[in-house]
Amino acid sequence: MSLGKSLFQARKKSGYSQEEVAEKLGVSRQTISKWETDETLPDIRQAKKLSQLYHLSLDDLIDFDLNVTEIQEIIEKTRDDVSSKIDWTKAWSKKYPILATYQNEVEINKYERGLDRLLEQLKKEYGYNELDAFLVLKDILAVVWKNRKN
Repeated sequence: MSLGKSLFQARKKSGYSQEEVAEKLGVSRQTISKWETDETLPDIRQAKKLSQLYHLSLDDLIDFDLNVTEIQEIIEKTRDDVSSKIDWTKAWSKKYPILATYQNEVEINKYERGLDRLLEQLKKEYGYNELDAFLVLKDILAVVWKNRKN
């Protein structure tokens, strides 16, 4: 996504008009328009002011994606008791059908022992509770996957 599109989406998400942003930054509305249409780029100082105005880090502003932001906000607002009622495997299997079928093909207990050892190791070495160790292990797998794709 272009920087202009990111700036536009961040502004809209924050509820500001181009005029309001221009006034807060001490520039013209046309300048804001040019930034949002990728005609020109804000300098680093103006970009920093925009990130502060939109309550985003500079990195998040540059890569702002409204869909990702909305998903993150929904996750943050979802209570644990509601989250526990969601069949995550069923939900994710709509995007990744293998999640609906692998249980019939894979010997889960064959992998369970190895994963249990890894969980126990995380708990022992870092003092994590059961849930935190599980979440860290899940995240480690995501990092490994991401590194393999690169």
